[in-house]
Amino acid sequence: MVLPLVLRLERVAPPERADALEAAAKAVLSLLAEPGDWAGELGAWQASGRIRKVVRRARGAEWRRVLDLPGRTIEHGTAQVRVHPPVPLDGWPKDLSRLQVSGTDLADTRPPGPPLPVVLWENPGLAMTAGKAMAQAGHAAQLAWWASRPAERAAWYEAGLPLSVRTADKERFADLESRPLPVVRDAGFTEIAAGSVTFVAEAPWL
Repeated sequence: MVLPLVLRLERVAPPERADALEAAAKAVLSLLAEPGDWAGELGAWQASGRIRKVVRRARGAEWRRVLDLPGRTIEHGTAQVRVHPPVPLDGWPKDLSRLQVSGTDLADTRPPGPPLPVVLWENPGLAMTAGKAMAQAGHAAQLAWWASRPAERAAWYEAGLPLSVRTADKERFADLESRPLPVVRDAGFTEIAAGSVTFVAEAPWL
């Protein structure tokens, strides 16, 4: 099974890259914290042992059709990301399967502010499209959620699931990778080699 994420990417005024990555992570956390009617699909997906996520892009009428499907939209800064309940890898809804995976190259046009206490650190040594990095940030957020105790999850959720995505320098990333923190290792389906460490999640309680 796979968790579909859709980025709204209009031709004019595309979102900031950091906003898109943070929105994807918050969308995943939102579903984990409050699955609602999709608890069954979410449980089956998590029980599979593979938390695969695929990011697609939509604009105009495509985005409006996406909004008609079961899902939840997260607006964060300049980005809008819609997360849908998990689906079988070969059973995507038609209006999602038509969407493009490629073409999600984004940039940041302003320097990042101070990071929040929960930080998802991106590996500076890997070149990932924004779509790939969004999925990896979602993995990092999910691993951080799993590593948190119930009281820590509740406090995080009540605070609005705040988090930042930042790119560490090489020395900082090596230090983070060596610590007992949630580490994302890519399965190697797209873009980068299997086993590559893409993100490390850091929080005061982890």
